[in-house]
Amino acid sequence: MTTGMVYLCSPYSHNDPAVRQWRFDAACRATAAMLKAGLMVFSPIVHSHPVAACGLDAMDHRFWMRVDRPYLDWCESVAVLTLPGWRDSEGIAAELDIARAADKVVFHIEPWMVDIEATEVMA
Repeated sequence: MTTGMVYLCSPYSHNDPAVRQWRFDAACRATAAMLKAGLMVFSPIVHSHPVAACGLDAMDHRFWMRVDRPYLDWCESVAVLTLPGWRDSEGIAAELDIARAADKVVFHIEPWMVDIEATEVMA
């Protein structure tokens, strides 16, 4: 695995606020599991979801990429939490393009690997 900082990509955007909340909760659980396993991890969803609720919820993808990009550049590797919708996420696609262009290590984390049960999974 990696010893440096890990940037955790996970899907977030969705028309249904309940799905966004579930995705945030899943990202929090994945971040906690990764920290517990000894990885140093930054999750833009974990950081941004509560901040967005304080007056930034109307901000677009460009705004959030400007906020998250320095963290992505700083991290040694990128992990993708493969929640439903990750393959369709424009944010994840952009983050992976940046990571690959910088020759960062990219790896995937299945939900079960971080104690997210299949029965909990929301689209």
